[in-house]
Amino acid sequence: MRETPRSQETAGDPRPEPPQPRPDRALAHTTGASGSGTPHRSDGRPPQTPRGARHTGPAGHFGTTPPVPMWPASRRSRTAVVLCVVLFAVITWQVAVEGPLLTADVRLGRALFGTGPAAVAELFADLGNMTVALPVLAAAAGYVLVRDRRQWRAVLTAVCVMAAVPAFVVPLKLLVARPAPLEPGTGWYPSGHTATAMVAYGAAALLVTPYLRRRWAMPVAVVLTVATGIGLVLRGYHWPLDVLGSLCLFGALLPVLSSTGRRRSSSRTRIG
Repeated sequence: MRETPRSQETAGDPRPEPPQPRPDRALAHTTGASGSGTPHRSDGRPPQTPRGARHTGPAGHFGTTPPVPMWPASRRSRTAVVLCVVLFAVITWQVAVEGPLLTADVRLGRALFGTGPAAVAELFADLGNMTVALPVLAAAAGYVLVRDRRQWRAVLTAVCVMAAVPAFVVPLKLLVARPAPLEPGTGWYPSGHTATAMVAYGAAALLVTPYLRRRWAMPVAVVLTVATGIGLVLRGYHWPLDVLGSLCLFGALLPVLSSTGRRRSSSRTRIG
C-alpha cells in the first residue's frame, strides 16, 4: 500500500520566510533620522569621501571646490565694456554728424546752464581738475605700496589708465571739434575734466578697497564723478553729451584695472 506523502507545510513546522531588514538598520539609513548624520553613514560621523564636503558653484552645480565667483564678475565686466563702447560710438557719431541726439543735447544744455547754486556747481566742476584729482590717486597709490610693495603692478596699471586720459581725449577733441557751449572755440567733446575725475577717483577706489573693512571707496568715487559732471554742465563748461561720452569712453577702460584688483585679491586670499 502506497503511503500518502506528508504535506510539506504543517502547523508544527516553522514556515520559511525571506530575510527581513532590521528596523534599526533601516532607520539608520533614512535621511534626517536621529543618529544617522548623513545618508552615507549610520554612525553619525561625517562622510570620509570628498563628495559630502563639496560646495556648489555659482550656478548651483556640484563639484566646485571652493566656490569660484570670478566668472560671473568677468562676464559682467565684458558686458559693461561692450555696452560702454557701443554707447560711446553712438554718441560720437551723433555729435560728429549733428544728428537728432545732438539737437536734443543742445536744448537740454541751454535749459540747464546757469541753474542751481553757482558756488556749489563751481566746486563740483573743480573736482575734475588735475590739481585736485591727481593727488587723490597719488595718495591711494602710495598707501597701497606702503601696505604691500608687491602690488606695484596694480599701481602701475592705475597710472597707465590715468595717462590714457589725455592720449584719448585730445585727439578726439581735435577730430570732433565740437563748439563750446558759452564761449568761442571748438574741442569740447569729450569732457577731459569728467574723464580725469572718473579715472582718478575710480582707480583710487579700486586700489584701496581690498585694504578696507567696508567697501565705501567706490560709492564715494561714483558720487565725486557724477558731481563733477553735474557741475560742468550747470556752469556751462560742457554740453551734457560731452560728459556722457567721456563716462562711456573711460567706463570701458576702468574694468582693466578692476580685473587686476580682483586677481590681486584672489592671490592675497590664497596666500592668507
